[in-house]
Amino acid sequence: MRLWIGLCLPQLPLEVFNPNWSADAGSVVLEQERVLVASSAARAAGVQTGMRRGGVLMLMPEARLHERSAAREAEALNEVAMALMQYTPLVAQAEEAALLIDIGASLRLFGGIHALCRRVRANLRALGFTAFVSCAPTARGAWLLARRNAGRALKMASLERRLDRLDVALAPPARPFAGWFEGIGCFTLGDMRRLPRPGLQRRCGRALLDLLDAAYGLSPEMFEWIEAPTTFHARLELFDRIENAEHLLAAAHRLVLQLTGWLCAHQLAVERITLLLEHERGKLARPPTPIEIALAEPTWRDEHLVRLLKERLAKQVLDAPVIGLGLQAEQVQPMAPPNETLFPEPGGTEEDRTRMLELLAARLGEDNVLQAAPQADYRPELANVWVPVQQKIRDAARDAQLPPDLHSLPRPAWLLAKPIALLMRNHRPFYGSPLKMASNPERIEAGWWSETQTRDYFIAEGEDHALYWVYRERIVGSGEGAEPRWFLHGLFG
Repeated sequence: MRLWIGLCLPQLPLEVFNPNWSADAGSVVLEQERVLVASSAARAAGVQTGMRRGGVLMLMPEARLHERSAAREAEALNEVAMALMQYTPLVAQAEEAALLIDIGASLRLFGGIHALCRRVRANLRALGFTAFVSCAPTARGAWLLARRNAGRALKMASLERRLDRLDVALAPPARPFAGWFEGIGCFTLGDMRRLPRPGLQRRCGRALLDLLDAAYGLSPEMFEWIEAPTTFHARLELFDRIENAEHLLAAAHRLVLQLTGWLCAHQLAVERITLLLEHERGKLARPPTPIEIALAEPTWRDEHLVRLLKERLAKQVLDAPVIGLGLQAEQVQPMAPPNETLFPEPGGTEEDRTRMLELLAARLGEDNVLQAAPQADYRPELANVWVPVQQKIRDAARDAQLPPDLHSLPRPAWLLAKPIALLMRNHRPFYGSPLKMASNPERIEAGWWSETQTRDYFIAEGEDHALYWVYRERIVGSGEGAEPRWFLHGLFG
């Protein structure tokens, strides 16, 4: 089923000019010296659309005036389009600050049209924008419904009923002839469809009929899809000096949403990102402060990235105020589809456990959350090193080519950081009680390239039936009367 979502910004949002604007502030956007958009406080003071600059300043001398910028509008629309590519790569730009999204193939993946529209609205709120959202079986139909905020129509029959009730002036080709349509009593698109097509074409041109045919599904529609760039680098300029790193999270979330859309459009997953905190320019210029986040497992979900950024920003101390943010995808790889099992594990998936470890590393520090990395060494204290959870250990594990029978030998759950020398009583090692050997010896000889170690390891049992891993240090080159030394190296659970 072909289904389209139409998004239309009802008016030029003030966030395009100032992301930190407040509804309580008197912010006004001017176009050709006339009011285009005003905040609620400005409207309460009497500012109206179309009023001149002098009239605004007379009513509200403290009003903050902004000039309309076509470049910023285009950047804002492109920002929204990039974020929405996480749902489908088929995103097109329409007239009058609108976007059209072909989501027919994405409905089942995101739980249906209602759930998908909720997600789209949530993304728009996170980006700092509001929009009229509609859906229809045709792109032009979705655009017309979004322009009037006329709701959703999932079937052609309901779409025709909704379109027939829309105002004639909603169609751009009909606006120059608004007086003529009013004179003949044609007020809705339904009235327009009942007019003779040859006469309507001679009076208004072919563009109006093409728009009606496309909206009502009578002719095919062709669009030029927005293409995601080959590499990702997004930047956001702040309109205030931020001195607390935690206050940067909302702006960073906007950049992460764009990254999510870019990753989905290219079917990629990110392994490492860098958030650049830009500082003052000019005489007080200083290089940006980078915040790098390395992931143990590649991801393309914005929720996990935002949580990690939240933890890192909470610990970040700013040496200078921040006036802008930049986000770069440093390392990506092809997206791996999720492995759905018939009976999910009750303890969560491997991805859930990895995300928990990454969150702990971001909160406690990378050096405080470690994982074991086996090494190709027979000496027990050197057969493993502890590395951060973000570090890949597959290569190290593959290089640790020890004999297969070594992995079947018993090893204690607790290996002491430094062996403890044992006392000798009646020619037997003593640790709380005399120890009785409960296994055959396992001889380990290694380290000739640095410091030779020659040991015989035993499993020893105490009088309380606790098991210990002890070794007898072989004395090479000494006389026969030399007494061997015993050491405790590990404890069994």
